[in-house]
Amino acid sequence: MTLARLDDRAVLAITGPEARDFLQGLITNDVGRLNEATPLYAALLTPQGKILFDFLLFADGSDILLDCTTGARDALRKRLSMYRLRAKVEIAPLDDLAVFAGWGDDALQGSADPRVATLGQRAVLPKNSITATADANDYLARRLELGVPEAADFGQDKVFALDGDLDELHAVAFDKGCYVGQELTARMKHRGTARKRILSIAASDGAALPPNDTSVTADGRELGTLTNGYGARGFALIRLDRLDEAGNAPVDAGGVPVKLTKPSWLFA
Repeated sequence: MTLARLDDRAVLAITGPEARDFLQGLITNDVGRLNEATPLYAALLTPQGKILFDFLLFADGSDILLDCTTGARDALRKRLSMYRLRAKVEIAPLDDLAVFAGWGDDALQGSADPRVATLGQRAVLPKNSITATADANDYLARRLELGVPEAADFGQDKVFALDGDLDELHAVAFDKGCYVGQELTARMKHRGTARKRILSIAASDGAALPPNDTSVTADGRELGTLTNGYGARGFALIRLDRLDEAGNAPVDAGGVPVKLTKPSWLFA
């Protein structure tokens, strides 16, 4: 049993009689599917369809709690407030709450992570309500093992929603109404023009990966770029057609031999 308190995550509360309608017109997923047993994963995009923020949503009675990365919370709050206009909603941080993740038998009485079932369970609870047996670094190691990108792995305003695997991670409802960035996201889906995907990358010799935005190449041809590294492991945005064409050719990033892996949950 492993239970981690994710101190690199923070909580925003969206409250008020129009909270659901407000979010429904902004984010990629269908807020109508959100209930206390079923959290959602979603994103707020630019009008051009690129990822600005990703987060998990939890229903708390009539309120909605957004589980987001700590470093992005204030910017996300500011961006949502920009769209509020006359909507009857309030957007506020809740510093007395923390995000917990659990995996293994009976790890946490929470809800299954809506992205990938093997990530385990997730819950937003009072900070000191549970004694954690692990921390955010342990959860990061598990996320890297499963190849699930989030937040900084996309960058901000750099990666289109489908290139960032958001459709495969159940963050996009293609049958809902309009939201910010919906037109281009829907067009990419229906035309099949999402040729890039975020894949796992690891240095073959265990060395540290080079800086973000370093080109990933095979036989001198660029396959994509490194989006974020955590020591020897991380994520890269890769052209799948070029990766297929490279076959068994050695791959490197800035001279560091690397291995690219498509996670088992990614069917693109």
